[in-house]
Amino acid sequence: MTRTRQAPADAAATLDKAADENFPVAPFFLPRAWRDDLMAVYGFARLVDDIGDGDLAPGGGDARSLGLGPGQEDDRLATLDALEADLHRVFAPSGDGPRHPLMRALRPTVRRCALTPEPFLGLVEANRQDQKIRRYGTYADLLAYCELSANPVGRLVLQITGTASPERIRRSDAVCTALQIAEHLQDVAEDLGRDRIYLPADDMARFHIGESDLAAPSAGAAVRSLVAFEAERARDLLDEGIPLVGSVHGRLRLLLAGFVGGGRAALGAITAAGFDVLPGPPKPTAPGLLREVGHVLRRAHREG
Repeated sequence: MTRTRQAPADAAATLDKAADENFPVAPFFLPRAWRDDLMAVYGFARLVDDIGDGDLAPGGGDARSLGLGPGQEDDRLATLDALEADLHRVFAPSGDGPRHPLMRALRPTVRRCALTPEPFLGLVEANRQDQKIRRYGTYADLLAYCELSANPVGRLVLQITGTASPERIRRSDAVCTALQIAEHLQDVAEDLGRDRIYLPADDMARFHIGESDLAAPSAGAAVRSLVAFEAERARDLLDEGIPLVGSVHGRLRLLLAGFVGGGRAALGAITAAGFDVLPGPPKPTAPGLLREVGHVLRRAHREG
């Protein structure tokens, strides 16, 4: 078993969510060290999201691992603060080390890959923002949120694989933002249930959409048009990532094609649903994902 698979039940439940992502998190064809490192980073990213969304495993085990007392397990801001304190223990050169099992699994990756705290702190801050900001006025506001909530993950992948450069980071940011937007489009109804809307308010006004339109069991023509508009924005961002795929080689090229292809497959599922995302999140099929990965690889080869 890998180090991450030896985690306690709460940590294992967090890692198991990798199977539900739109793209492969740490596919089998990667070197073992990369897989372990990617899963360690995924474990942190998923944990911080689960704290922010109130989706931690029942029983309060995660909160206890972070040193929180009884009655604090439902305090998301307090739990995020405790997670950030544990993150600083990951990077501390001495001391007892982190408390949470997923943070203990992260520490060898941080040291082996010489990772810095900034991307991890960005993910924590994005989830703090989710507790305070539930609407976004403009597309630029949403992009600023994605800079915290999504882009750090791609930067960490490049750092783990030793391929970071300013140009690759720029294109990785575009891909990660697109993946975040695609996920927001899939989850409009679920997010509204959490009193969050990630569709920019000025775009909603442009398409004459009110919040009550998003609460309908099925999307009307205006909502579908808005979703189509935002999906096209995400598709354009994914296209910016094609040269990123073409700039690397071997198994890393296949991994990055999986990220870009996963985003394209998610947008394809939204399109196939007629842009009606309100009954539930449209999900890509495995054949659809494979087709999109193949498309990305062919384009990367032609344009490389």
